[in-house]
Parts: sequence; C-alpha cells; structure tokens
Amino acid sequence: MAFTSKYKAKKPDANGIINFTAEENNVWQELITRQIPIVENRACDEYLTGLELLDLPKDHVPQCHEINGPLEKATGWTVYPVEALIPDDYFFELLANRKFPAATFIRRPDEIDYLQEPDIFHEYFGHCPILTDPTYAKFIQHYGEVALKASPDIRKLLGRLYWFTVEFGLIKTNRGTLCYGGGILSSKEETVYAVESNIPERRPFNDGTDAIRTPYRIDILQPIYYVINNFQDLYNMLEDDIVQHIKDAIALGEFSPTFEKESQQPFC
Repeated sequence: MAFTSKYKAKKPDANGIINFTAEENNVWQELITRQIPIVENRACDEYLTGLELLDLPKDHVPQCHEINGPLEKATGWTVYPVEALIPDDYFFELLANRKFPAATFIRRPDEIDYLQEPDIFHEYFGHCPILTDPTYAKFIQHYGEVALKASPDIRKLLGRLYWFTVEFGLIKTNRGTLCYGGGILSSKEETVYAVESNIPERRPFNDGTDAIRTPYRIDILQPIYYVINNFQDLYNMLEDDIVQHIKDAIALGEFSPTFEKESQQPFC
C-alpha cells in the first residue's frame, strides 16, 4: 500500500511567500534552537560550514528566498517548494536541475520528536547546509541524472544508496566519524546515536554494493550505517558504472535484516 501523507503542503502566494502560523513558527524555533548544539560536535565540517553560511532564522520558518540566496551563490542549487509527496520522475528531474524539493509543511507540536515523512525542517536544516559543498552538490545532481535514466527496478535500489548516503550517511574526518546525512542531522536522538552509541554497526561504504544489499526500515534508529571517506568517492561511485554495481548486488543477494521484518523495503 502506498504511503499517504496526513499533512497538506502550503502553497506560496503570488510573491513566493508561504504564510506560516504562529504555532508553526514556534515549532521551527523549538526544533532549530535545540538541534544546533546537538550537531555542533557531531556533524562534519562541510555541513557546519554550510549551516553558518545559510544562517537560518531562529524565530520563523524560512522562506525559499532566504535559503536560495546563499545556497545558489555557493553551488547553484535552490530549494523548490513541492507537495508533501511527489512522483519519482519529478523528484529526480528536480535534482538533476539543481533544485532540491522541499515539502512546505512543518510537523505538529505532538510530533516534534519524530515524523515519518520529511517536513520543511528536515529538508532545510538536515539537507540544505551540505548542499553548499561543491563536491557533494555535484554528487546529488548526478544522482538525479542517473536515476532519471534508470529502469524502475534499478531505481528501487538507487533508493537504498540515497538512504545510506544522503539520508543516513557517515563520513571519516580528522575529528572522527561524523554525520552528513540529513535524516540523522534533523533528528535529536539519531544525531547522538549514530556517532556515539555502541549499538549500531558502522560499515565502510566502499563501492556502494554492500549498501545496495542492505535492507532498512524508516521507523527505527538505524542498526547499520555506511561510512564514506570523502564526498568525491560518492561522485566517483556513480561514474563507475553504478548500474553494474546494482546488478552485482542483485546477483549476490540481500543481507539478512538486522531488525524485525515489518516495514522492510523490497529488494528486487
């Protein structure tokens, strides 16, 4: 059964402005003011540099133009307001054109600690800062280009690469293993858990084949993270015949899940 959002995205007015309520602005303020101290020693330098560059407001949900000015200047990317859920083709087309889709709603106060779908805090705070890094920005654009051309079965497994990199990726640094994935960095609990807990496995990413073979669930703290050496390796992975890596992964078979199988993602 397809996932249906219970949130309704807000539409920008003729001037591109979205009218957020006082309650919604308060939710943003609570989220960002508590999350900044959490990511300061756990996020990679590229993310922290981007966070400083974007200078996200603390007292209100940012408008697109507030993000787009510094982001476009840094790497040519912009954020693009979309409905809560959009078709795959549209999503990949936006990425291929350096437009990062961001759903224009924010979670309710009763869901402030966890939301199953990506809201505007997840997109703006979790993903946009790292898009100011030129190498990472180039990787995301190329991912969109590759996915647009891929067959449906290949796309499903490209989704696993997205999950274990863009959403839940870790990176080796001179400060230790740190976070760069937006799904981690927008989560109060997972940011600490991903780099400090002794519960999850942290596996080397290598050429991505193992990540493709790894099932995941969206509704739990991740039991497995993949660690890259640098962002250039991600771009090189796509250049190095990623479709063949996916075919190799299919031939090798999927790893056994390290969690209860409910909500498991399909392996094709």
